[in-house]
Amino acid sequence: MELKISPSVGVARLGNSRKQFCLSPDEIGGLPYEADASGNKLGPIKNFKDDESQVRRQGQLFKVFDADGKELTANSSNVSLMEWTVHLANKKAAWYQYSELEGNLLYGEENSYKNRGVEFRNPSLKTEKERQTLIIDPGPRSVSGPNQEIGFDKSNVPPGYPSQYPPEEVTSGTAIKTLGDLKTDDDGRLIVLGGYGNAGGNEPLTSYGGSNTWHDDIADGPVYCSIIFNDGTPPATLEAWVIVGSPDFAPEIVNISNLSDSMFDVGVRSFNLVPGMCQHGIFNASYKVNYQRDILPIIKRFAGYQWVANVQSMIAFSSNIFDFSDPSEENKANRENYFSYFRRPNDKLNSVPNEPQSQLFKTNGDDFFPMMPLNSGSNSVSNETIVKFLSLNDTQYFMLKQWANGNFENNPNYEPFPISKEDQASVGNCVGLPMCPGIEVTWSVQNSKIYAAPFVISNQKGIGGYNTTGLTPSRDECEGGGCEPGDLTKRMACPWQADFFQCTVQPVNFTNPNFNKDTRVTTTEEKTENVWVGSNTVFKDEQTIEKDPVKEPLPPTYYSYWWPPQSPWDVLTGETTLEGQMHSHLPAGQQMNYARGINSFVQMVEHWSSMAFIRNTNSQDKGFPYFTETERTNELFSFVEYGVGQVSGNGDDNETTIPVFYIEDDLKRIGEKNERAKKLVSFLEKRAFKKISVSKNGLGTPRSGTRMRR
Repeated sequence: MELKISPSVGVARLGNSRKQFCLSPDEIGGLPYEADASGNKLGPIKNFKDDESQVRRQGQLFKVFDADGKELTANSSNVSLMEWTVHLANKKAAWYQYSELEGNLLYGEENSYKNRGVEFRNPSLKTEKERQTLIIDPGPRSVSGPNQEIGFDKSNVPPGYPSQYPPEEVTSGTAIKTLGDLKTDDDGRLIVLGGYGNAGGNEPLTSYGGSNTWHDDIADGPVYCSIIFNDGTPPATLEAWVIVGSPDFAPEIVNISNLSDSMFDVGVRSFNLVPGMCQHGIFNASYKVNYQRDILPIIKRFAGYQWVANVQSMIAFSSNIFDFSDPSEENKANRENYFSYFRRPNDKLNSVPNEPQSQLFKTNGDDFFPMMPLNSGSNSVSNETIVKFLSLNDTQYFMLKQWANGNFENNPNYEPFPISKEDQASVGNCVGLPMCPGIEVTWSVQNSKIYAAPFVISNQKGIGGYNTTGLTPSRDECEGGGCEPGDLTKRMACPWQADFFQCTVQPVNFTNPNFNKDTRVTTTEEKTENVWVGSNTVFKDEQTIEKDPVKEPLPPTYYSYWWPPQSPWDVLTGETTLEGQMHSHLPAGQQMNYARGINSFVQMVEHWSSMAFIRNTNSQDKGFPYFTETERTNELFSFVEYGVGQVSGNGDDNETTIPVFYIEDDLKRIGEKNERAKKLVSFLEKRAFKKISVSKNGLGTPRSGTRMRR
């Protein structure tokens, strides 16, 4: 019997609510689902937070289907036993430092971590045995039958497994004691729940990307299902994978290149997934794409970005300036002109001095217009392996080119690609590009060597394979041989909250293809004259004052975004009641900075759950979406208007004021605001959070080169 776990790669998400959880969406751009205490799926989600204003964890539901699409459960008449096993791990502390594209073997062996001289996190631990202790490795957990549950904490370690946990007490943040839980619903389906969004360490924070002794509870690993039948069918053991990522604060807004697109691109170019389109990495110029399946979804995503970023020029590419669906020869000039605004993907292995993704503007005489998509590329930060601006991935670009050439049909009854909707949906709500490193996972998912088949992660050892050895800290799965638990998430920032404080906007140099950042040294010459009036004594002096060097993007730059659907920047306020606006201090419909009031990385680590969820408040009419902030924890923040004169020294300037949001330190004052605030304070008082200290040298210059947050 041919059986399969669905999805092949699932995505759960962190949350800090101890009371409630929800279930992952089952379509790209869909909402999560409500679930009861056992994980039984109910209707679409009502609230993303509980009554204490804490974010609900998002559990990934796994099912088993046969070749005909019929589901098998623990209650199926021919099933004697259905046992699920999951092995989650976090390898971040044992991996190399956060290093943009350095280490990415798609750029050749010379770009390996070792050849680039990238340092390890926690470099004082040098041997493999010492560095293995940095891995959070609870070992596997198993559940079977309906309505069961088990946690990834120390009380449930399998006998004899060489588990690894970080210290139970930390001096900063919150200690990691679990990576989550497994549950089964009424029919024995599996729900994987991740951790609680914690991060902590025993040394001060020194950087955004990875500080010594720090851990967080992001994780990933294999999912197994062992089935014993009672009708003579041979036993079966199936495999899948699960990623535990950060919360998705705008779940209905889809990335232009999402993770499903990245995995599809690997499948097409490296596994002959669609042989008519591409064989052995060579695209077929006569292949006919489908407008409804291949082109329209990309165009719609351009429009979605307007709700989480200021991308006015990109919005033009979603407006019906001509009939996008018309394949006629008469319409070809319009399509070709449209396509000419899209930059071609770089050739990773054959770099040239001025690659396509270094180009910002399309010029037409003295006219110019930003090319598409208007995002940062996968490395607009450092001067090693530069990729300044985003392009579609190779397969997306090929399909758009076919459309421009007229090689397409406009048929809503299209034949789907040979990947299930469930497999596409689970990863389709994650970032696929840019990858620097990303949000949920990074550029390793673009490497065919980590896959056993399209959308199927290659597992190094299989069920029980690590029971005596534990996990290896420094092996690079992109060299081949399969993945271990923790491999897909180990390249991400630690603590994970860095992605929401630092990875938002990026000024990108657009004139020098060889530089992203440079060191600016500012010197000022001063001439002074001192006169003692009574004695008519004069002293003249000249001096040169040199300011500390600043590492910044090399001007001229263009204001670009990283991944707005996952880390919003410009959003519409959504409070429409008297009480809501009194606590938000803003009218509805005003465009504001999403993370306003969180003014430091430390505050983001502690109060990430206060941020709003961006939600379509007109979801019944898909033709007219209206996305606004919902469930922002306004009670946590205070507000004051500062007159500009307080900065300029000119009292006349006080007729203009600047809004300033900040976190209220006095919990008692917060609790007096309303009943919701009381519950929030109760939660904050009960948690085991230690005040975070930062190195006396600070955290260095942010990725964007500036601390200005408007």
